[in-house]
Amino acid sequence: MRVLLVEDEQRLAELVRSGLAGEGFAVDVAHDGRDGLWLATENDYDVIVLDVMLPRLNGYALCSRLREAGDWTPIMMLTAKDGIYDEAEALDNGADDYLSKPFSYVVLLARLRALVRRGGRERPVSLTVGDLVVDPAGLRCRRGGAEIALTPKEFAVLHGLARRAGEVVSKSELLAQAWDFSYDGDPNIVEVYISALRRKIDQPFGRTTLVTVRGAGYRLEAE
Repeated sequence: MRVLLVEDEQRLAELVRSGLAGEGFAVDVAHDGRDGLWLATENDYDVIVLDVMLPRLNGYALCSRLREAGDWTPIMMLTAKDGIYDEAEALDNGADDYLSKPFSYVVLLARLRALVRRGGRERPVSLTVGDLVVDPAGLRCRRGGAEIALTPKEFAVLHGLARRAGEVVSKSELLAQAWDFSYDGDPNIVEVYISALRRKIDQPFGRTTLVTVRGAGYRLEAE
């Protein structure tokens, strides 16, 4: 799952980014509102974590602009300010949830998972491709009722394919989904995870649902 974190406190941003990355999230970070707005409009995210007190463009305005543009990506707003009026302003500007600093990382993670579970206006709780079920909020995968253990990065790649089941997803698109914006390593790392996924979601079940489309990318099929 892909997260945009817009937070001007660089130490806090790195702590949150590192924690979320350890949970399998691909995290892009912006330190001011204008950069955050640019990233949000140029990329697809599963959830946005947005500070209120930002330089160049505050969080309320950023959130409002995204909603006015028809972007309904779930938004969690963070702020050092506290009080019912600040919470009301965040929600009135289109935020889905609100957390005051200082906050518990465990609570932040639980609320982010709840936002991903609810998703945007048209996103289902889980993704079903034939008898394969991908649950992005619980980071769980099942086929025919059997639980399949995946690493966080394997899950991120599978999630990127399941969101577009039946379509060809390019290697670069999977990199954007499962790795952060600044990744500049070997793009062939995707092939490693595709092979690992085949060994887990296909081979034990006698299936060939994860297909390579030569020169184009990969497709996850129902059967």
